[in-house]
Amino acid sequence: MKATPRLSLIVVTALAAAGTLTVDTAAPAQAAACNGYVGLTFDDGPSGNTPALLNALTQNGLRATMFNQGQYAAAYPAQVKAQVNAGMWVGNHSYTHPHLTQQSQATIDSEISRTQQAIAAAGGGTPKLFRPPYGETNSTVKAVATRYGLTEIIWNVDSQDWNGASTDAIVAAAGRLTSGQVILMHDWAANSRAAIPRIAQGLASRSLCAGMISPQTGRAVAPPATSAPGAAR
Repeated sequence: MKATPRLSLIVVTALAAAGTLTVDTAAPAQAAACNGYVGLTFDDGPSGNTPALLNALTQNGLRATMFNQGQYAAAYPAQVKAQVNAGMWVGNHSYTHPHLTQQSQATIDSEISRTQQAIAAAGGGTPKLFRPPYGETNSTVKAVATRYGLTEIIWNVDSQDWNGASTDAIVAAAGRLTSGQVILMHDWAANSRAAIPRIAQGLASRSLCAGMISPQTGRAVAPPATSAPGAAR
C-alpha cells in the first residue's frame, strides 16, 4: 500500500522522536554513492566542439579536467570561461602541442609559460596540472613544469579516441578505470562525446564518481566541498 504524505510524516516524526531515525542533512545525496573517484580528461581544447562536450558532461552529472592548448585558449577565451562555469577543471597542455622532449629548454619554457598566461587571461585561473603532448616527458620537461608549479599528469587508460576508436571501445576503456585512475580523451573526438552517457552509467553502476585530479598525488580524488569549480588547484 502506498503511504499518504500525511501518514509518512507521522511515521518519520514518531521514529525521530523515538531516537530510531537519523537524518543526515550535511552530506550530499550523491556522496554516499561514491566509493571511489576517477579522472576524466579531455585534451586539445577549447574549440568549436567544446559547447557540445560541456553540455554532454553536465547533462550526465560529470566533471572533467580539460587540458587546453594555449593557442586555442587564446583563440577561444569564451570557451575557457565556459569550461569553468560548467564546473570543469582546467589544465595546461602546452601552447602548440610539439614533441617537447625534442625541444630546447627555452622552447619548453615558452610552451608552458605562454599557456599559463593564455588560460589565466581567458578566465581559466592558473592551472596546477600539466599534460605533456603525446605523454612524452623527460627530466627537462618535468623541471620546467615544476618551476611553474605544475604537476605532470599522464594517464592510466588510453581511450584511443585519437586513433579512431568506436564509441563502444571508448565506453569499454572507461569501464577499465579503477579508483584514482585517469583516462585520456579529446575535446574534438565525436565518439568520446557520444560515449559520455554510457560512461556515466557505467561509473554509477560501479559506485565510482568523476573527481578532480590532485596536484599532490596525480590521482583522482573527491572534489573539495568548499572549492569553486575552475582551474585545477
